[in-house]
Amino acid sequence: EVQLVESGGGSVQTGGSLRLSCTASGFPDDDWSIGWFRQAPGKERAGVSCFSNEGGLKYYGDSVKDRFIISSDNAKKTVSLQMNSLTPDDTGLYFCAGRRTVCTWETWLYESWGQGIQVTVSS
Repeated sequence: EVQLVESGGGSVQTGGSLRLSCTASGFPDDDWSIGWFRQAPGKERAGVSCFSNEGGLKYYGDSVKDRFIISSDNAKKTVSLQMNSLTPDDTGLYFCAGRRTVCTWETWLYESWGQGIQVTVSS
């Protein structure tokens, strides 16, 4: 069973930065992906970024390109999301999700989810 533990998050003013990390356990081999999703109040959960360990591929949603950077420490199976130039639109509950294949933005295709971590950006 894949388990994910998130850390980081918090509150920051517009223009600030925050870092999220997701540490996975239970992936049976090196073919895995971890995606970051956020859910704003009253909105559906949406993809933010994703890392596929096979090939080291990185993906970003349009709203976070050039501001967020996803990275991985493969030895620790930890995927981090550096969030820069934050705006109030980035506020929400952030989840990491894992699956034993390539990245996807489809939430229902992920096998495991973290507990969620709050990010609040004030103006």
